[in-house]
Order: sequence, then structure tokens, then C-alpha cells
Amino acid sequence: MNRKPTYVLITPARNEEAYIELTIKSVISQTVLPLKWIIVSDGSTDNTDNIVKKYTSEHPWIELLQMPERKERHFAGKVHAFNAGYEKVKNIDFNIIGNLDADIAFDDNYFSFLLNKFADNPRLGVGGTPFQEEGKQYDFRFASLDHVSGACQLFRKECFEAIGGYTPLKMGGIDLNAVMTARMKGWQTRTFTEKTCDHLKKTQAGKHSNFKALIKSGYHDYLMGSHPLWQFLRSVRHIKSEPFLIGGASLFIGYMWAMATRPQRSVSSELMEFRKKEQMLKLKELCKKFFISKKIL
Repeated sequence: MNRKPTYVLITPARNEEAYIELTIKSVISQTVLPLKWIIVSDGSTDNTDNIVKKYTSEHPWIELLQMPERKERHFAGKVHAFNAGYEKVKNIDFNIIGNLDADIAFDDNYFSFLLNKFADNPRLGVGGTPFQEEGKQYDFRFASLDHVSGACQLFRKECFEAIGGYTPLKMGGIDLNAVMTARMKGWQTRTFTEKTCDHLKKTQAGKHSNFKALIKSGYHDYLMGSHPLWQFLRSVRHIKSEPFLIGGASLFIGYMWAMATRPQRSVSSELMEFRKKEQMLKLKELCKKFFISKKIL
């Protein structure tokens, strides 16, 4: 791909009146604009729709798609909203499709930066950057750069079609499932730490660091196929995070509770085995680096 790729954006939004205008201003200030941006109002009952309409009249490449209000709340709803937006753009000739949250802000060459990454690497299937909340950013010394945050995920069109798009998982893990499936199918995925975006609204993980929420997180790790040894070591590392000691124990209790009760999993057994294999390879790499640093090897 010798030229800069073209892209479209889809933003599922539900009652985002407090943040969506900042997201819109970030996109319209980009040095490279999207061919089309579908903002899907997922049954919003606040002023979200009116804020978007104010900009659609000035920027014809922005379109508001209004979905009916739904009473049931689950993570799959975001996928249904995204898919409705995708129907509006699937016949456009574009290279990259982006899933952008309605509470994100970034600088004016954010998408230009990411598009260049796709142009440079034809095997890059999913790309993005870290996000920060209240000036704090995740420490990537303890995370794989292969994962791409769901706050803003860009997919090469061929990759997105190869994975069958997003899977509507009511339990959550939609973004993780998409990125893992892309790697399983041979695509490269990457978080580029040279740039960040701002998450204006705290994530659920940011809001809740209590005992109950961490148990739920450990339970979810089991549902998504995390290896027991990986989960144990993750829990040990989390001991130093707030709430101290209790946090790590809660993660492992949630995982073991799920292991004991054997809840139904929505992700495929093939994908779970792929994730376990990735985690074990990562542990081997970390162990090797540790022994080399200690001059044991």
C-alpha cells in the first residue's frame, strides 16, 4: 500500500451528551478525514442526538443513525449498533474501518499516524494506541503490545471481514475476542505507544477496584479462556495494586469460582486454546528475559 489508506469510522453512542462533542471536535480537526463517519445513537434518551445533528449539517461525511431505545442492557448491544453502522459503509471503497468510542479525544494527526502504520505493514490487521484516564496510562511493561484497546480499534478491511466482524458476546470481551481472532487467523495486531488518546469517561475498571468488581474480572478471565497458571501469576502481580493484597486474591477467587461452577462459554474452544498457547509462550519469554538479566543463562 504505497499511498495513505482511506478509512471510515463507526461510533456506537448511548447517552453520551457529556463527552461526544469533544470526540466530534477531535475527528473534524484531523489532518486526514474519514470518508464517512456513522454515529449510531443506540436508543439515547439525553441530548446526544441533537449534539450530533448540529455537526451533520456542517459536515456531510458525518451521519447520525438513530436506533430504537432498548430496555435490555448488555455488551452485545454495542455490536448490534456497530453492525447497523457497518451496513451504511460496507459498500464504500475504503481500506481501514475504525470502531471509535463516543468519549475519546486525541490530537489532530492521530488517524494519520495510525494510517501510516497500516501503510508500512501490509500484515497489520488491527492497530491502535493506549488511552489514558485523568493523566494515568496503563503500564505496558506488564502487558502485551499485541492487544489493542477497544476505545479506538482500527481494522484493515480484509482482516475485519476475515474474522467475521465483532461477535455479540453478552458477557463482554468483544474487543479482546476480535483482536485474538485476528491473530489466530494470521494477522498482526499492535498497540503503538508513541501516541495516546484521552478516555474522557472512566472505564468500568477505572470506576471499580473493589472486591466484587475484581471477582467479576477474574470470573470473566475464565470465560475468555485464560490459562490457570497465567491467571495465578496475574493475581500475584495484582497484589501490589489497590486494594492491596485483596485485589490479587479477588481476581483469583473469581477465576476459581468460575472454574468450579463451569459456566457456559461463548467463545470458541479453538480461540480459548489459542489464547492459552499465547500466554504460555509469553511466560516462557518473560522467564528467559529474567534468567538472562540475572546471568543464569
